[in-house]
Amino acid sequence: MIRSRFSSLLAAAFILAPTFASAQQANVNLDWDPQRNKENLTPFSAPVNSPEVHDDRTVTFRVKAPHAQKVELNGAVLTALGRNWGDVLPFTRGDDGLWSLTIGPLRPDMYAYLIRIDDVQSVDPSNTQAAFTGMPPYSQLIVHGDEPAYYDARDVPHGTITRHIYRSDVTDGQRDLYVYTPPGYDRSKTYPVLYLVGGSGELPHNWIYDGRVNFIMDNLLAEKKAEPMVIVIPNNQVVHRNHPKHVELTFEKFEAELRRHVIPLVEREYSVRRDPKGRALSGLSMGGRHTMFVGFNSLDLFANFGVLSAGDNDTEKTFAKFLNTRDVNDKIDYLFVGLGTAESTGFFAARSENLREALTRHGIEHEYYVGGYGGHDWATWRHLLYARFLPNLWRN
Repeated sequence: MIRSRFSSLLAAAFILAPTFASAQQANVNLDWDPQRNKENLTPFSAPVNSPEVHDDRTVTFRVKAPHAQKVELNGAVLTALGRNWGDVLPFTRGDDGLWSLTIGPLRPDMYAYLIRIDDVQSVDPSNTQAAFTGMPPYSQLIVHGDEPAYYDARDVPHGTITRHIYRSDVTDGQRDLYVYTPPGYDRSKTYPVLYLVGGSGELPHNWIYDGRVNFIMDNLLAEKKAEPMVIVIPNNQVVHRNHPKHVELTFEKFEAELRRHVIPLVEREYSVRRDPKGRALSGLSMGGRHTMFVGFNSLDLFANFGVLSAGDNDTEKTFAKFLNTRDVNDKIDYLFVGLGTAESTGFFAARSENLREALTRHGIEHEYYVGGYGGHDWATWRHLLYARFLPNLWRN
């Protein structure tokens, strides 16, 4: 097994892309306002400044494309403007071939976006902050507030992120997972452990770079709003997402991966609880489905669950065994179902509401929460972790 230890500050450096002094995107410190431009210095090797976040929280995007016929903005950032993710906003072409677009003002947060140049979708060619996932990469816009946000690197004690490489006979290859240990981690103590997984396009590191779970946990601990815990982020991509039998194959294989590799590795290397009430399983979107299909059927492993932006259209049939489990409330410590406000109607809301209704009919204790202002995106999942799920874990 190959192990590489690095601090949570270094782990987040890739996405934060901070500034030195007052320059833009200089990648020196873990700044909370990396795209504020004061000295008019462009990012290293970039042709122009983009994006530029102004003091009034409007944002200007720029693309140098003198031969392009059209340039457009696309992505999750559009939901902050009351638009749909799939919409586009056109740039305006200048005489020098510089295309620009100013939007906002926007709420302080992190937003994913893409640039379309003559219908070819790509990252912003001048933005140093690009996320890499199980999908093609996208750019990150960071709109700063008046101080570091709950997901930023504040001046508080920080935990440690460890990356583990191991071989899986479930997927027949080398895989990785990440483990967060809280500040002051002490092997003489035993910690509860959260297994946290991503969505259809996420890889384990996305809960660090996009989800900022390590900084969120650091800040909650500093505020005394959460219990110290170990957080394990395994890779729940176990079948090609475009495989025609993905749904039929993924849940059984991920359960096998947890039982045969992930949990044994964690319990061998870390001082964590080994009882169901000391373990939690949570995930977003597809990971929320993994939480249901694997977790609800594994009450011998887990007694705490976080279903983020997920559900099922036929909960009564699909999870009949779980719903009719004798004394199920005695076997569950905490069951959380959460959504973002901007996804509280439509497909995702319908599945989550179906889950909520089934839990209610069967008298299964749970918390149902719709909050924040995000849609089916990281703004929602960061908020759900900070505002409800992590503070309520292990507090019963």
